[in-house]
This record gives sequence, C-alpha cells and structure tokens, in this order.
Amino acid sequence: MKKLLTFVTAGLLLAAVIPACTRDTITEHYTIYKPVYKSLAAVKADMHSQAPQNVREAGKIFMQGNFAYLVDVNRGVHVINISDGKNPVKVAFIPIPGCADIAIKNNYLYADSYKDMVAIDISNPASASLVNTISGVFPENYNGNYTNDASKIIVDWIKSDTTIARKFNDPKLQNYYSSGIYYSISSFSSSSSPAMAIGGSTARFGLLNNRMYTVSSFNLKVFNTDNAAAPSYVKTINMQQGSIETIFPYNSMLFIGSQNGMYVYNTTNPDNPIKLSQFVHARSCDPVIADGGYAYVTLSGGSACGGYSNELNVLDISNINTPLLVKTYLLKGPRGLSKDGNLLLICDGTDGLKLFDATVASNIPLIKQVAGFDARDVIAVNGKAIVTSANGLFIIDYRDPANAQVTGSIPVAGQ
Repeated sequence: MKKLLTFVTAGLLLAAVIPACTRDTITEHYTIYKPVYKSLAAVKADMHSQAPQNVREAGKIFMQGNFAYLVDVNRGVHVINISDGKNPVKVAFIPIPGCADIAIKNNYLYADSYKDMVAIDISNPASASLVNTISGVFPENYNGNYTNDASKIIVDWIKSDTTIARKFNDPKLQNYYSSGIYYSISSFSSSSSPAMAIGGSTARFGLLNNRMYTVSSFNLKVFNTDNAAAPSYVKTINMQQGSIETIFPYNSMLFIGSQNGMYVYNTTNPDNPIKLSQFVHARSCDPVIADGGYAYVTLSGGSACGGYSNELNVLDISNINTPLLVKTYLLKGPRGLSKDGNLLLICDGTDGLKLFDATVASNIPLIKQVAGFDARDVIAVNGKAIVTSANGLFIIDYRDPANAQVTGSIPVAGQ
C-alpha cells in the first residue's frame, strides 16, 4: 500500500479543538507532492554521469583530489571540480534515487539507494557508471515504504500548491493517507476567523582497512571492500544504543556519534567491531571527530534531536577505554567539524564557519568567523575547506586562518 506523511501546523491542531458551534468553513493550504516512479531497470540504466543539474538540497559531502561529491538528498550526487577554488564547476550529475550517504574508495563511489547499496566507477568522474548493487541491505531506509511495487521506485516528486475549503471536522479530509500523494499543510484560515578520499563528519558511511562501516539508528553494518568494484555485505551488529547518527574512522577505531553520547569501537577484528568505551552526554545531535589524543564532539540542541545543548566537548582519549571531558565550549548551533593540524573548523549553524586554534585542548580560542550562510558540514584539507549548507556548497580559503574567506560557491536552486 502506498503511504503518505502529513505535517500539520500548530495552528491547524488548535483549530481541531474549536467547538463546532463556530460554524465554520476551514480553508486549508496544501503543498502536494506526487511521486514519479520508474522501473528498477530504468533507474539502474540511468545511474551514470549525466549533464550537470541545479542543486536542490545539499546533503553529505565527500572529497577526492580535485573533485567534491555532493549528495542532493534523495536525488543523487553532483560531481564538482574544485581545483579552482574561485570557480567550482559542476561536471556531472549521477542520478541515485533515495541517496543520503556516500563514501569513496579508490575509483569507486558507494551510495545508498533506498534499501540498496550501489557501487559506481568514478575513475573518470565525468563518465561515471554503475558497476554493482547489493540489494535490500538497508531495509531501515524508510523512503522505500512509499512504493507498492518492488519493481518500481520513486525518482522525483512533482510539487503543486492547492487550497481546499471544507466544513469543520469534514470526515472526507480526516484520512490523509491516500493515492500515494504526500501533503504538506503550510497554513490554514477559517471563514469565521483568520584522491585521498575524505568524508565529512556527519557521514553515516566510513572506510577503514578494506572495510566499509555504516550506521543506522540502532545498527552497525560491515562490508568487505577488498574488491573495491564488488563490495560484499558481511554482517549487521546491533549496537543496543538507539539514535545513532554518525561514524568517524580513526586509526583502528570507530568513533560513533549518537544523540545520547559518543561510542568507541575497536576494529582489530575488522569483521567484528567490539565496543570499548563511551561518553554519555545530554540529548543532542552529535557529530564527532578524533585527532591525536583528543576527540571533538559538537552538540546541537533545539532540533529534531531534542535537548538544549549547543556546545563543543573536547575529550581526552589517551586512554581509549575511559574518555575524559577536558573542557566544554559554548556555541550557537554547531554541526559538522573538521581538523587540519592545530586548526579546528566548526560549522556553527547560522553563524557560519568558525575557525579555532586547538593547539591546547583546554584553551581553544576563536580565530575567525566566516558568516553569511547556514553551515552544516565541512572538509578541510591544506588550506581549502569545502562547506555544505542550506544555501549550497562553499569553498573557503583558510591558508591564512585569520583572514579566511569564501572564494567560490555553488548555490542551491533559487538562491
């Protein structure tokens, strides 16, 4: 059965408790999204480099050599040449319906496509092509629930706006699950009253020693990538902790961020990671990176993750079995982060990108704030930072950190 999600504004919920004696015709304004289906065979046939497209929703980011690979959420991956930081150029678009996460090993890009994992040859980024599929390995990917035919999947949504007038409590509109249409109620009114491949810190895919590790809310999955062109599924490990969000491989460890804490897993046996330790914090969104003897954890509250903390926690991990809090630094709304030497770069939401001197973990002063966009994740390498945001992709030159500045960008459509 096709399913439909409905989001109702607080105002509409309030209207539902107004007594019927108010006589009332309610006018509801909807944004309607109708799914566009293609056969699985047609989708696979299309999964290769095509002409560049506008960015609709900037998601996860991966970087290899002179190319950035930017996920356009649920649509695919933009291939962007960033060799000239002042003029990033979209080279191609690889349609991958249901894509949220990616990773790159050698000349192969791995991505989720709803419930499947795909491997794409990017040896020539402008002419990438699908080489392998592992079917059904991500059953938790809810997007697949929208289709009632296993041979077809959603490749896009057609948006339209409409207004419907109805009497209060009209039963015809009480059931919003119909016809495979996704309604988003925007407002209402009443007639009676108004090379080296590097991933970002928010990644759910991580590569380490010929294995790819992926996380979902409760699970850690292991894939063997000895044969990069044909990765194989190994096993799923139930982590027992929920709300898992991110994974960051470092040395032989996996640093896993959740809404409740940071967890460290040892990969001495690469096919069977074992939990070593944890650091529990207040409920918040939680990307984590590690470098040297420290882990850096950003907490972002007031979002879908819940909680109110907006801060950076610096942890001493010299004894990996007992991570210790060194210091907490207050921030605006931190998300992804990256480190280059002693320079720590943090995406601080609507405050943009902030650069800190992390030479001394107990004293990390702000060097520079690069504002003007809602920063979400960052990859920093050799003086060049690639930042994703609600506004698109930004390239920042930080060779002189005190004078870091945006040199180039690719905006999302309409911005």
